[in-house]
Amino acid sequence: MPGPLAFDPIEEARRQWERHWGPDPVAAMGAVTSIMRAQQVLMARLNEALRPFALTFPRYEALMLLYFSRRGSLPLGKISDRLQVHRASVTNVIDRLEGDGLVVRVQHEEDRRAVLAGITRRGRSVARRASERLNADAFGTTPLDDDDLERLFDLLRPLRVDAGDFAG
Repeated sequence: MPGPLAFDPIEEARRQWERHWGPDPVAAMGAVTSIMRAQQVLMARLNEALRPFALTFPRYEALMLLYFSRRGSLPLGKISDRLQVHRASVTNVIDRLEGDGLVVRVQHEEDRRAVLAGITRRGRSVARRASERLNADAFGTTPLDDDDLERLFDLLRPLRVDAGDFAG
């Protein structure tokens, strides 16, 4: 990666946007572009922190969902719903976790058509250690402090409600 730019490219994009389309859409374009860049930064930081555990952040999320579940297992469809990702993505993630010995697939006790993903003892150990690392790194959110993070969470909540993620 080259060093930092001498200017803020998103601020420059805002300036250009206003010049071409006027002031009305500038705030929205700047906010969305900033959120997308922040997502890239966070994903890179999280994946780097999880590298010693042979995890990516999507695999970590699935592993933690199983870790927190009452029985240590969930149907793949429920994992898809809770992680808000396509079923094919969940299948890929569970395949990788299973290949690493962190998860096993088991038949549902009552519905033979359903397949569950269950966390293994090794999966629980990796989940704990990876979580300790992410907690120590504040999930890659430096330089934001707790007040900033709470405001950000509250600020983005209406967008998630409006998208239908959950009933607000």
